[in-house]
Amino acid sequence: MEQSSGNFIYWTRFTHEQWNMYIAATPLGICYVGSQNKEFEELENWVKKRLPSYELVENAENMQSYSDGLIEYLTGESRNFTEPVDLYGTQFQKYVWKALLEIPYGQTVSYTDIAVRVQKPSAVRAIGTAIGANPVLITVPCHRVIAKSGALAGYRGGLEMKEQLLALELRKESSK
Repeated sequence: MEQSSGNFIYWTRFTHEQWNMYIAATPLGICYVGSQNKEFEELENWVKKRLPSYELVENAENMQSYSDGLIEYLTGESRNFTEPVDLYGTQFQKYVWKALLEIPYGQTVSYTDIAVRVQKPSAVRAIGTAIGANPVLITVPCHRVIAKSGALAGYRGGLEMKEQLLALELRKESSK
C-alpha cells in the first residue's frame, strides 16, 4: 500500500566546507534549515511541534536541489534562492518572514525597520520573536536583521553563524 507523499518530510544532513546542518522539505518546498552543527533532535523537535502528523524520511536525492541552492549561495554563485519554500508558522510569523525575503543580499536592517515594514512599529519584541522562530535559516535571511544600534542580536543558529553569513555576503558583495 502506497502512502501519500504529502505526509512526509524529507531530510538530509547538509555539509559543505565548514557548513554542517540538517535541512528538510515537504513535497511543496524547503521547510527547515537547521542551526550550524546542531543535533538531529533540533529538526525532530521542530517537526513534532509544527507538523506532528508528518513522518521524517531521510532522502538525500529528494533534497539535492536544496543542497545545491545552499552551496551556490555559500560559494557566492547565487544571491537568491530559486527553490520553493514551504513555511510553517502563524500568519503573523509568515508575514514577518515575507518581509525578511525583501532584504537585499549584503544589506542589514534593524528589528525596528522590520516592525515598520510590517506596519507594527510598536511590536518590535513580537517581531524579534517571529524572526527567532524562522525555521528556514539562510534561505529566509533573518541573519540580515541586527539591533538598531548596529550590534548583532539573537539568532537561532547562534551569533557565530550569523557573523559568518553576514561576512560571506559582505565579502561577495565587495568583490563584485
